[in-house]
Amino acid sequence: MKLFAFPLVLVLLASLVLAACGGKSKEDKAMSSVCDARADISKQIDHLKSLPVNLSSVSEVQNSLKAIGDDLTKIKNAQGDLSGSRKQQVQDANAKFGSQVKEITSSAVSSLSLSNVKTQLQSALTQLADAYKTTLGPIDCSS
Repeated sequence: MKLFAFPLVLVLLASLVLAACGGKSKEDKAMSSVCDARADISKQIDHLKSLPVNLSSVSEVQNSLKAIGDDLTKIKNAQGDLSGSRKQQVQDANAKFGSQVKEITSSAVSSLSLSNVKTQLQSALTQLADAYKTTLGPIDCSS
């Protein structure tokens, strides 16, 4: 009986060591979360730009803006597990993009009128896309 227990213990220890080596670090998981959220923000912006400007699109616009807000929260929650310059880059980009989203949506809503709704919304979406490119866009998610 004792003879069988020793190899079993070795197998269990080896599998634990392999599992520990093969897993992602906390920072890798955080960066993966940041990159997933960043990709979703880009997708939401593309979706918003493709929508027709009419009343039937209002709920889709609201859903996309909510998803962008949720993604910003995901990035904020993950940035604490990053380190060094990467952490600072993500914090700065997330804060700046979040601020610009609020400013753009507030400005677009406050200046809407029936005569300029299409122009204002198209302008707001262009500003949103530009804000993404200059803030979250430069974050390297290639690795």
